[in-house]
Amino acid sequence: MRVLLSEGDPIRLGFLQALLRDGGLRPLLLDAHISAVEGRIGAFPQRLAVPEEEELAAIRILREAGEWTER
Repeated sequence: MRVLLSEGDPIRLGFLQALLRDGGLRPLLLDAHISAVEGRIGAFPQRLAVPEEEELAAIRILREAGEWTER
């Protein structure tokens, strides 16, 4: 798995997941359980990841949507 980004905003994460799924990819949200335990106060951002072989396609999709910032 390749982590694309860390994000504390669950609405943005849902949007990004939908973009990737619509592109035929298989995004995975990591750290969702710890985020729920801490009450979603943002102390533990969740990570959005994709399988390694989908990383370049995911970056392309996010870049085209204006949602990719270079690391």
